[in-house]
This record gives sequence, C-alpha cells and structure tokens, in this order.
Amino acid sequence: MPEVRVDPLSGRRAILATARDERPGGWLRADPPASIDPASDPFAPGHEDETPPELYALRPDGGSADGPGWKVRVVPNRYPALDSASPTPDPDANPALFTAIAAAGHHEVIVNAPASVTSLADLDADQVADAVGVWRERMRVHAGAACRHLIVNERTEAGASLPHTHAQLYALDFVPAAVARERERFGAYAARTMGQNLQADLVQEEVRRRERVVAIDDDAVLLAPYASILPYQLMLVPRRPRARFEDDGPTGAGLLHDGLRRLARLLGASPPLNLWVRTAPRGADHFSWRIDVLPRLAHLAGLELGRQQALVADRPERGQAAPADHCCLCTFLAAW
Repeated sequence: MPEVRVDPLSGRRAILATARDERPGGWLRADPPASIDPASDPFAPGHEDETPPELYALRPDGGSADGPGWKVRVVPNRYPALDSASPTPDPDANPALFTAIAAAGHHEVIVNAPASVTSLADLDADQVADAVGVWRERMRVHAGAACRHLIVNERTEAGASLPHTHAQLYALDFVPAAVARERERFGAYAARTMGQNLQADLVQEEVRRRERVVAIDDDAVLLAPYASILPYQLMLVPRRPRARFEDDGPTGAGLLHDGLRRLARLLGASPPLNLWVRTAPRGADHFSWRIDVLPRLAHLAGLELGRQQALVADRPERGQAAPADHCCLCTFLAAW
C-alpha cells in the first residue's frame, strides 16, 4: 500500500509506492555511456589551454600551472552561474513584483581525475579520495560564503554538458530555502532534545534497525534514505556528526566510491546521477554534513515537477520546524 513518508532532515514528504516497479517499464537498468575520445576532451591532460587558467591543482610530483602532471585540477567555470556584476535595473518594473539583484559569488569546475571517464565509479578509490580532498580544500577557500554547494552531474541525462567526470562548486551569498529549512530543523530538534544532533540520532536509529543500511566503514554510513524521492537514492553521512564538510576529519570518500560501484554492479553500468555535498550554511548552530546521491533512472513527471513547494520561515516561532513540501513520487530502495 502506498504511504507518505516525511524526510527527517528536510521535512519534505514523499509518496512511496513500491508496487509501481511492476508497471510497464518499471524495471530499472543503466546502459553504459559512450566512451570519451581523449583527443577531443578539454579536461584531458595536455589540453589545459582549452580551459580557463587554473585556480588550483593537485600535483604530487610538482609541475607548472596549466600544464600536465596533475591529479585533480580546478578552473573557473567558463559559463558561470554566479558573478559580481550588477543587473541592469528595469525602470518600469514594479519592485513589489519583480526583484533582481546581482547573482554574486564564485562558480568553479573541479576536474576529478586526468582519466577521460564519465563517472567517479570508474576511478580507483585513491583517486576518488584525492578528488574529494580537493572538494574540501576549495570549500575552505570560500569559507566566507553564506552557502557552499558542491555538485557532481554524471552524464547528459543528469545535466552534464561535458562527459569527463568533474564537480562544480557554487559559493553563494545567500542561503537557499531548502538549506535554510534543514538549518531550522536541526536547530529545532536540538532545542527539543537538549542539544542532540538530528542527523546523528537518525544514523544511530538507522544502524539499530538495519533496514536501510547499505554499508558502513570506520568513517561513514551509507543509507537508503527513509523518504527517497527517486529509486536507488543514497545518502552518505559521517559516523560522528560534524557540521562542515570542509573541517578536518574523514570525508567518507572510500564509502562513496564503494556505493557508486555497488550501483554500477546492480544496474549493469554506472547510471546518470546527481550528487551534492550538504555542509552547514551561515547561521547554523546545529548541523551535520552529508553527501546525497540521486540516480536519474526514472523520469520526473507532472506529479514530481508540479508539486507545490511549502514556504520556509527564516525563523520558525517557538522552536518549531519549518513546514514540509507536498508529496513527490518515488520507489522505495531497500538496502542491498
């Protein structure tokens, strides 16, 4: 029987309809991606002049900037979503209806490896650890931003414009509503429980139940979220809560690599996916970082795209959590 579940961290509601995987086309598989031709790959070694000048590179054996010999490389996004230029005001606009401000901030590309592959799952564990370490380093560089949002889009179906595995870091001067909602839920939970951490208590309960735990190592826990919004969604959380991903401590890179490899084995190939790192935004007194992995195996249709977003109060009164979204469709993923 379908049921509505509330995500503990965001308050978002999801309809879980497990019988829908028996409908026509419900069996989910991933087709292998097309191979990348290194000769036309702008992120391949030797093609450094095809990107903007690098901001940072991991070069264990030394070497000059904008040349080969790197393991992870960071460049400005050639087509940035954020800039410091002010928009041209519309003299005829009604400010009560039409508001525009500068989309200030920084937008970087982090090339995860020299190898011309499409997925982090195609790399070895040490290379993924190097890439994730650079993610952390670049988040530290932008510590003054109101919110740091790091994403990985793998394959065209998930929004990647270039197939070579890479991450993008957005350093925002505002806190998006979804992140603000989580900040408030963490704070409200701490107020109700005499300082307990919402995510830490969630992890403890999930490990006790063993219903949605996919894997555990010394650093992190890999879970199928209680209120997944798409099939085979994963959430990686640290064993011990830590507000900011960029702070010292384990990154969970080993378990992330393991989880992505598990997906590839289960589905026949690495699926198109979106991945993002959630770290504490400005104003978060209680928080814990995590990594969300969202395979793009099912199409988002009218129910998912047309769901109404609940308004998020910046400071919910009397310690109450911010209101939740309306429903979205998903198929429940049990641990495998």
